[in-house]
Amino acid sequence: MFDFGLAANGVAIGLAVAAPIGPVNLIVIRRTLRYGQLNGFLSGGGAAIGDAIFAAIAAFGITAAMDFVIRIETLLQIAGGCFLLFLGLRTWFAKPHFSEAPAEVHTGAMAAVFATTFVLTITNPATMLGFIAIFGGVAGLAGAGDDYAHAATVVIAVMAGSALWWAGLSGFVSLFRHRMNDDLLRIVNKVSGVLIAIFGAVVLARVVVRFLF
Repeated sequence: MFDFGLAANGVAIGLAVAAPIGPVNLIVIRRTLRYGQLNGFLSGGGAAIGDAIFAAIAAFGITAAMDFVIRIETLLQIAGGCFLLFLGLRTWFAKPHFSEAPAEVHTGAMAAVFATTFVLTITNPATMLGFIAIFGGVAGLAGAGDDYAHAATVVIAVMAGSALWWAGLSGFVSLFRHRMNDDLLRIVNKVSGVLIAIFGAVVLARVVVRFLF
């Protein structure tokens, strides 16, 4: 029998994990303003898949995967921090042009941004550790791994919750798209580039501090 309470918990977790403002949110906002709501929503798809993978690890209690991620946590943080710095610089130096008509969703471009948001999510070990903590603390989730159907329900619900956030964010941001022009879009790009680079610098700084102290 389908457990609606369990599914609701999963959706809530997906929303809670996706909502905090970070690099992926900035990417979705920027692409929505430039290309339209659908493109912005699809840009968050990689993050939703990454969240689902971490949810699966936590829900199914895949100890080997947890141990592996924890062992390479520092390497993942270095890779993620460097990737964020690169992405921030690329965003800063980009010269976007705004079009009132929503751009077509080109397969190659969407695959690239989908991969970008997926990498940004999957290289953040804190996300997986957060899932483990949430699953251990929320009633009904701790034992989900003992029942494959319940675990699968949670994973699908988490992905749905994450996707719901990206749909809501891109929909909200698209309301302001009619006010955009090339000058405003360049400002959005500059601000996004700086913030993304700062996120990367903070990640790398934490690694350095850990090694020094």
